[in-house]
Amino acid sequence: MYNLARQLLFKLSPEASHDLSIDLIGAGGRLGLNGLFNKAPMQLPVTVMGLRFPNPVGLAAGLDKNGAAIDGFAQLGFGFVEIGTVTPRPQPGNPKPRIFRLPHAEAIINRMGFNNLGVDNLVSRVQAAQYNGVLGINIGKNADTPVERAVDDYLICLDKVYDHASYITVNVSSPNTPGLRSLQFGDSLKQLLQALRSRQEALTHIHGKRVPLAIKIAPDMTDEETVLVASALLESGMDAVIATNTTLSRQGVEGLPHGDETGGLSGAPVREQSTHIVKVLAGELGGRMPIIAAGGITEGRHAAEKIAAGASLVQIYSGFIYKGPALIRESVDAIASMSRQAV
Repeated sequence: MYNLARQLLFKLSPEASHDLSIDLIGAGGRLGLNGLFNKAPMQLPVTVMGLRFPNPVGLAAGLDKNGAAIDGFAQLGFGFVEIGTVTPRPQPGNPKPRIFRLPHAEAIINRMGFNNLGVDNLVSRVQAAQYNGVLGINIGKNADTPVERAVDDYLICLDKVYDHASYITVNVSSPNTPGLRSLQFGDSLKQLLQALRSRQEALTHIHGKRVPLAIKIAPDMTDEETVLVASALLESGMDAVIATNTTLSRQGVEGLPHGDETGGLSGAPVREQSTHIVKVLAGELGGRMPIIAAGGITEGRHAAEKIAAGASLVQIYSGFIYKGPALIRESVDAIASMSRQAV
């Protein structure tokens, strides 16, 4: 059924089909219909960041930026759902066209630029949702906020989403907001993490609960840079790291239609580099901080590969677009099978 739906959706422009898909998934969620079209994955509970996940396969941020289809995605069988990236103020993002399919490579290039309706709108959507599972909220900065004042935007979002999230992801790795990736390194990273950790402590006292903080990083780092980032995350007391966001590399899409478009590349071509980052992080972190792996999961075995590399959870996005909800169950099954073989 999904193959037929995909054929119809792919006749539309990528952004039009994206918006229509969100509307349909959201409507199906409100009507309680989505579970009827997809066999639920097996229960494979795991506890990470002090949270219990019914299975380790989640929806990555970026697909549901405004939290418009939380219930709908949950009904498809995801073990957790991450929404956003959201910014303090609404912003339109970059000019269209800004999403490009590369079906021969099972890839997508996007330069959306954090288009979203703002944090207040997202919070209202979360409050209206019926979902009571693990919900991540991904936060960022507005494009017109200077990088040297980025921490202000992150703290505004942190304050507003704190009481509504199971965990909060700090996005410092999108390639589509000028200067954002500079926040991953050196003093800029340390100052941001210190401010976030201090505000997290204050909010814990205010709300009477501690909401974990995860940092999402890019795949375009050397091993040495990855080790430095891991060390900074440990030193600051962050709760998890998400590896990885999209890549600026065009390896694997050379010569393909749209392969030279500006933006972040996701899907199958980023799988190996993302998994390599997970391995480097795992070697440096030594189990002291959980890793959430994302990037290039288009088959169930790819999800198991991420877990074997050292991740505790995985997230899918582009693979979901190309393979549909069946990829969730396939990924859970592959992880369960690998776990049984390891015993």
